[in-house]
Amino acid sequence: MTKQCISNNAPKKVNVIGVPISVVNIDIVLDYISSNFDDIRGNYICASNVHTTVMAYDDKNYHKVQSESIISLPDGKPLATLGNKKGYKEMQKTTGTHFMQATFTDDRFKNKKHYFYGSTKENLEEMIKKVKNDYPNLEICGYEPSIFKELDEKALEELIYRINSSNADFVWIGIGAPRQEILMNRLKEKTNSLMTGVGGAFNILSGKVKDAPKWMQNAGLEWFYRFIKEPRRLFKRYFVTNSKFIWYNWRDKL
Repeated sequence: MTKQCISNNAPKKVNVIGVPISVVNIDIVLDYISSNFDDIRGNYICASNVHTTVMAYDDKNYHKVQSESIISLPDGKPLATLGNKKGYKEMQKTTGTHFMQATFTDDRFKNKKHYFYGSTKENLEEMIKKVKNDYPNLEICGYEPSIFKELDEKALEELIYRINSSNADFVWIGIGAPRQEILMNRLKEKTNSLMTGVGGAFNILSGKVKDAPKWMQNAGLEWFYRFIKEPRRLFKRYFVTNSKFIWYNWRDKL
């Protein structure tokens, strides 16, 4: 299959404040991935939320990185809500964490190998231990902490070699936005894996960070739960960035 065919076969993307977000829910994503896995190796998936969408709107280089994903999950409920208002009722909030956990348990991926990149050595090892306990049949073929800086070309080639040598099918990258998306874009078509940026999912899987209660997730208040937990770190993201998102969306309607 050619790249053009792959692109045409991928889930449709809808414009959200000028940034393309995939019209998907968890079932659509899993069906598409399972049916096209070998054809989409080397590509990447973004978990897009209000924060990353505003960053992409403001930065043309990051916009390009987001746009070149095979899928941009509507990780934030506001993105799915805007998609619904544009007529795409099937579009639902689909987080990177949910997608990752779904691949762990879906029988269609039971023989796939998983590689994890990100976090500190201590936190990553704690997460791997918990994942092995919770998903005993999951095949983990490698994991390594992030070096917390942009990789030079030599380090990038070494990472590509380690990933490909592990025969990984899925690579989960948890180093936060925009670094994880930029890294995946640099790795595009250089690995034999499907890469997904999952942000803080490693901390959620390890139990280090508790996920928001279901009722708050369903109400679109997951951001508020996280803000309560880490107000100083998340103030700019949730109040400055969210305000810009509301403004950009309102301005687009004028």
